Amino acid sequence: MPEVLVVDDSKVMRDMVVACLRPYPGLTFTHASSGLEAIERLSLQPYDLLVLDLNMPDIGGIEVVEFVRGQDRLRNLPIIIVTTRGDEASRTRALAVGANRFMTKPFTPDAILTEARGLLEEKRG
Repeated sequence: MPEVLVVDDSKVMRDMVVACLRPYPGLTFTHASSGLEAIERLSLQPYDLLVLDLNMPDIGGIEVVEFVRGQDRLRNLPIIIVTTRGDEASRTRALAVGANRFMTKPFTPDAILTEARGLLEEKRG
């Protein structure tokens, strides 16, 4: 059963992401409200997809992506960045450090579901 870690300091946004991904059969979800909590959870158990905000109060999304890509066992974890930062510099930086997809808020449920489905099916092979 694919496990998704949803990381955002806004509970409303975490719940929205989960609601958008619910149509994908069999997904289970874990929430984290900060970058530090995300790193702690990633250190304790494997996930199949990470949906991550850039702007968080402690450790930002870029630093979380850098952590993930620096760990051998997490190196291939698909990452979708979901952020209010729609500028090209943020997109370029996020993708350069290893995010697989970059989406700006607001997003449509179909858009994030399509991206998640593609990454999960690509990972499954």
